[in-house]
Amino acid sequence: MVRIISALILAVTAACASAAEPLALVDNPPERHIVVKGDTLWGISGKFLKQPWRWPEIWQMNKEQIKNPHWIYPGDIILLDMSSGSPRLKMAKRVGQDGKAQPTVYSTPVQQVIPSIPPNVIEPFISQPLIVETAEQDSPVKIVATEEDRMMVGSADSFYATGIPDASVDKWHIFRKGKGLKDPDTGEIIAYEAFFLGNARLVKPGEPANLRVTLAKEEIGIGDRLLPAPPAEIISYVPHRPDEAVSAKVVSIYGGVNEGGPSSVVALNRGKNDGLEIGHVVALHRNRVSASVDSDGRRTLTAVPAERYGLAFVFRVFNRVAYALVVDSSKSVIVGDSATNP
Repeated sequence: MVRIISALILAVTAACASAAEPLALVDNPPERHIVVKGDTLWGISGKFLKQPWRWPEIWQMNKEQIKNPHWIYPGDIILLDMSSGSPRLKMAKRVGQDGKAQPTVYSTPVQQVIPSIPPNVIEPFISQPLIVETAEQDSPVKIVATEEDRMMVGSADSFYATGIPDASVDKWHIFRKGKGLKDPDTGEIIAYEAFFLGNARLVKPGEPANLRVTLAKEEIGIGDRLLPAPPAEIISYVPHRPDEAVSAKVVSIYGGVNEGGPSSVVALNRGKNDGLEIGHVVALHRNRVSASVDSDGRRTLTAVPAERYGLAFVFRVFNRVAYALVVDSSKSVIVGDSATNP
């Protein structure tokens, strides 16, 4: 499945939502920036803002524009405007291959749209069902037989699965249930990490149905389960602060590692049910406890204020879990760290 990570605007006229603090420019910001291939919106805004994730504010975007942004393309010119007394970014005419300004007419392929954050980092997490909700973990659709009774199948091989009575769903994800994600606040299993095996296309419905493997990441065998593959869609990733108070914790660092850092993907124990949405930026905090021993050898534990050390960008949201990309971190990320409003 192809999903296109994109964002931003052409013309902005609505006033921005009030920010908790004034926008702060970097020292000696440029007057303009010519967009080139490889730029990201986060990076472009970082040339002007000390807090790049707040670029919807410097573009003066309202909520509707955040949900439905326009495109920015290579060759566009970004101008810093201070005429109103507060910083604002504007679009100028594009620059052609001859170096001259050109009318802003967009015929560039969609693939050339400037993304919000590096797409190669999160694309696998968008196109694969890495989180399986508790209600889906025991999907009734499972492989019961393989072509020619093989132990395992791969790309272009056929297999048979139960639970597909008709042809209403054509494309399927194949997965194997992984470890459970436990909410540290309640101890409850809120979702499972799915071990993505590949994709399949329905050949003939029935009981069992016949399917063919179209993509095999790993060997696929009897007992592995299937879920419908969601349709391809274009998603706009515009970073913005959550409207509601966020109180989440890191429950997993993808890859089974104990620590993460910039460009790591973490799972949070909050999702759609808690108001999290794609594009939300959360601050990462380390909850610390100070230990001291007195002269009698008695040990005392004292909770100290949480220490903020980084930012994470929410890019995929499930009902009770969300995936976020760590975009800035001054120290390692560990399971149990807090994620709150920035």
